[in-house]
Amino acid sequence: MHTTSAHTAAAAVAPAPRVHLVIGPVGAGKSTFVRQLVQQHRTVPLNLDDWMATLFSPDRPDQPNADGMAWYVPRTLRCLAQIWKTAEAVLNAGGDVVLEVGLIQQQQRDAFYARMGAWADATVVYVLDAPREVRRERVLRRNAEQGETFSMVVPPHIFELASDLWQPPGDVECADHTVVWVPVADHRA
Repeated sequence: MHTTSAHTAAAAVAPAPRVHLVIGPVGAGKSTFVRQLVQQHRTVPLNLDDWMATLFSPDRPDQPNADGMAWYVPRTLRCLAQIWKTAEAVLNAGGDVVLEVGLIQQQQRDAFYARMGAWADATVVYVLDAPREVRRERVLRRNAEQGETFSMVVPPHIFELASDLWQPPGDVECADHTVVWVPVADHRA
């Protein structure tokens, strides 16, 4: 006689794991929104800024003439590779993941979708944005207060550079992926 345990039956009807990818420019309220998603989906966040701050901030060059991007980019790519490896392990174990990993430009997101393989089809992309002036004020306040969503100081020149680089999803990305535009009023930053 074959019996099915309650545990096996529950696993059979459990929803498939999802990737919740949160994108937007600096100061758009992503970290605050991520906290809501983490609570809603009962998972842990994987945040690029946290990894970068923990692993590399003590070694960041402080000289004004230092080429910050030459220092930043390879470390970011290594963190992204490890974050995805960790995310994939969680997904393969049946859990959702919430990713806040930058990807402010289309080519970065395309490369990340390619890295994700079949998991790209299980992804919901949440887009947060706000006017630059609002975001600038949020970042200045976050730098000063260093509250719950703070991971590292964002200097004004980095804020402006990152804001200039931001590319919201276009028609092709929206057609290829599930994209949810989160209105500014739907989250508190």
